[in-house]
Amino acid sequence: MELKTRISAEEGKQDLTITREFDLPIDLLFKAYTVPELFEQWMGTKVLQFEMRPHGGYRFETSDPAGNVVFSANGTIHRVVPESEIIRTFEMENTPFPVQLEYLEFHSLGIWTSKLTMHIVYRSSEIRDQMLKLPFAQGLNMAHNRLEAIAKDSIN
Repeated sequence: MELKTRISAEEGKQDLTITREFDLPIDLLFKAYTVPELFEQWMGTKVLQFEMRPHGGYRFETSDPAGNVVFSANGTIHRVVPESEIIRTFEMENTPFPVQLEYLEFHSLGIWTSKLTMHIVYRSSEIRDQMLKLPFAQGLNMAHNRLEAIAKDSIN
């Protein structure tokens, strides 16, 4: 299966860029990242906190069928420009990975298409490379596929 979400990582750098084009209007793509109910659906997680405003924060967790928390993450929102930009931190709890800085840019490509560009900065190139060894690309691609399907259903 082709991965529509693409990750670009230059050797020796401490950052990476993620890009994805969606068959969605930009307002729906942006809402998927800023409306807790939509975020929960496509991420398959439970939102515990979701304050999409400067100095706001977010926290979510994912549980297995038995109710055990298997993943949790949190961050601080630094900037939100509707249908344009989100700047935030992202931290996976209970892992050796330190907080990362994320720049999300939303671009309209037409009435029914849009693009997301994420620039992520890690503390070091070694940490970034460790992250890339995880099934990161496949998981993000699957989540973005769900995002597109759920958002499309909301307009039908």
